[in-house]
Amino acid sequence: MGLVLILIALIVFIVMATTRWKLHPFLALLGAALLAGFAYQLPTLEITGHITRGFGNILGYIGIVIVFGTIIGVILERSGAAITMAETVIRLLGERFPTLTMSITGYLVSIPVFCDSGYVILNSLKNALAARMKISVVAMSVALATGLYATHTFVPPTPGPIAAAGNLGLESNLGLVIGVGLLVALVTALAGMFWANRFIHKEIELVEDGAPIIDSDAYQTMRDSYGVLPGPAKAFAPIFVPIALICLGTVVNLPARPVGEGMIYTLFAFLGQPVVALAIGLGLACTLLKSSNKRQELQDRVTEGIIAAAPILLITGAGGAFGAILSATPLGDYLGQTLSGLGIGLFMPFLVAAGLKTAQGSSTVSLVTTSALVAPLLGQLGLDSEMGRVLTVMAIGAGAMTVSHANDSFFWVVTQFSRMKVATGYQAQTAATLIQGVVGMLTVWLLSLVLL
Repeated sequence: MGLVLILIALIVFIVMATTRWKLHPFLALLGAALLAGFAYQLPTLEITGHITRGFGNILGYIGIVIVFGTIIGVILERSGAAITMAETVIRLLGERFPTLTMSITGYLVSIPVFCDSGYVILNSLKNALAARMKISVVAMSVALATGLYATHTFVPPTPGPIAAAGNLGLESNLGLVIGVGLLVALVTALAGMFWANRFIHKEIELVEDGAPIIDSDAYQTMRDSYGVLPGPAKAFAPIFVPIALICLGTVVNLPARPVGEGMIYTLFAFLGQPVVALAIGLGLACTLLKSSNKRQELQDRVTEGIIAAAPILLITGAGGAFGAILSATPLGDYLGQTLSGLGIGLFMPFLVAAGLKTAQGSSTVSLVTTSALVAPLLGQLGLDSEMGRVLTVMAIGAGAMTVSHANDSFFWVVTQFSRMKVATGYQAQTAATLIQGVVGMLTVWLLSLVLL
């Protein structure tokens, strides 16, 4: 029982450090790792060795993938490719089902672009559509936000799911994580859309101060600021070509070896490695650069991407260090024996992630911390298989979206740009993320009945 109490105390420390004491999650996780080493009475001279090895092991492979994915997202955002992606979806789906159109738009855009940035980019488009179709801005806002949120928490190359996959030993099998993630994210995006439909014809009072919320000219002004937008093929290629290559690499590496083990296998297996696939995606993204000095523009975008990726890399590494310390303790065996008797399986990582997300606000921190914490327990929980690890990532992702409220920056992005009152934000956006998380977990549980 003492082992569990120490673990609870460590989780409380992480939450308190990041919320009340305003400590950066990187320092909070490293501090928790150090405290865990002493609390679990590991040999004093070995504690820092576990921390540094855990930090380095997770970043040795996943770090490059996170940086490449972030740079691609920055280029897509700055070049206007995200606008092209949104307009392409609208052309395909039309305006007959406005909330579905917004949800699918968010679902696609947030694969390469952070959900916060994606919402800001698409805000004027969402407002223009709401005005044109004479429907509630709140409904369109929630549909867009929940679509963005779905792929943000489930689908690599978004950094959170990548880091969780790395912590759980799936760095060489991201294709499977992407495939299952796209399915679970689609279900949760649709759940968010159905909740958004409750507000579609409601008259909801918005905050009065600030610019008019419905301005049909705002979107065109924003669109014009990007200059000539890239075509759909150029806009989608930097993200969907790498995803296709990673998935293809997973297929050729199946135990049945569907293409044999000759030259074709070697080629696809090489191109399907996440580092190689995202390097190709970065090369495709470079075709979106449009200034007269493309070399300088590329340097600027790479610098922006590295700056954006740095905190995520540090948090991911610190999460790996925390997980390495826990792996060196007898906690895994004890909790495994205890939890296996309860039969809660995938619900354990979901509940831990949901608790962390709700308490400290960051989905990425929740994904990284929970995956590091449960990694030593997979065998005892009956999840120590390839598909068990993938579904654990999904369960953690479902928890990491439960719930978005006042301590989450995304909550404020959605409410402020949509001019919702805080109370409206809780009724619409926070409730939507609760529904998404629960539906996501139920989807993962149903998949586990079939796949495990």
